[in-house]
Amino acid sequence: MASAVLALRTRVAALLSPKTATALAVRCASKKTGGSPKNLGGKSRGQHYGIKKMEGHCVHAGNILGTQHQFRWHPGAHVGLGKNKCLYALEEGIVRYTKDVYVPNLKNSRGCGSGHQPTQGCCALPDFCPRGSCQT
Repeated sequence: MASAVLALRTRVAALLSPKTATALAVRCASKKTGGSPKNLGGKSRGQHYGIKKMEGHCVHAGNILGTQHQFRWHPGAHVGLGKNKCLYALEEGIVRYTKDVYVPNLKNSRGCGSGHQPTQGCCALPDFCPRGSCQT
């Protein structure tokens, strides 16, 4: 009888006690995290439009004077316009911004009287003379 009580106690203890942990199969990820390099839409920094060289700065031929998305500034004398509407210097000189409308007079061959040879666009307006001697 003692053995029957002992067997009954061990069964009751086994039913009431918490189950012991059994070995569980842990599944690892099959792909590495980090995303795809193709999904970069909307995460790139914006383009920095604006004036790059201020008035009075010395520039060399080819220097970018300003970048723009729509026409905000128009090229004047000795300034080129890129395919993406950026303004760049065609000749070495000092940057000067004006509100005058630049209309090159290609038929003007008289010069400005300062002794220099007239170039394309020279002396169409006195403000754009490369020597500065056409001021009236």
